[in-house]
Amino acid sequence: MCSRYSLTCAPIDLVNRYGLTAPPRAPLPIPEIRPTDPAPVKGRKGVLLRKHFGIPSPRDGKPLLNARAETLTEKPTFRRLLGSRVLVPATAYYEWRKDGKARHRNTIIPGSGNGDGDGTALFSFAGLVDGDYFAIITCAPAPSIAGIHDRMPVILPREAEDAWISDLPFEAVADLLRPWAGTIAAAEDAPAAPAAPPAPPDLFS
Repeated sequence: MCSRYSLTCAPIDLVNRYGLTAPPRAPLPIPEIRPTDPAPVKGRKGVLLRKHFGIPSPRDGKPLLNARAETLTEKPTFRRLLGSRVLVPATAYYEWRKDGKARHRNTIIPGSGNGDGDGTALFSFAGLVDGDYFAIITCAPAPSIAGIHDRMPVILPREAEDAWISDLPFEAVADLLRPWAGTIAAAEDAPAAPAAPPAPPDLFS
């Protein structure tokens, strides 16, 4: 799944990258976007929309952060949104690798074909919007990060972004929902250093 991501760029970067007619209103940069946080998404018009991350579940209201690409046409919650497709700008996303009871955070950035992988180049997740809320579509992981998690967000090739947010029927763009084919950089946070033992008392002072 994808529950945290970053957008660490300047407003002008978004304007240039997405051909916006107006600068985004969201304060930037955003080091970590969490569930229910407001974040910019781009639809068919040349402006960014400010939506909240996570579509409220019709059952209990909890935010649905992700939509599985394989079952979009089967789940009523997402099937009705297949014509409400958006781009979700990002510069990295975070995933936690499980090791027994421990969880290790990884910062993941697509490289080849979508920027230089230095954590500042913009790329786009495939998303769906419902009113004031959005969800990120996920798929099977690319082989290089399968050891971190068994899902990854759909990262769209830049040349496919216009098609995803066009008025084409979903069947015409469904094939875009696949693992990232370029290189991916994943950096795991170093474990916290153990606390130093307290110094022994000075008995001779």
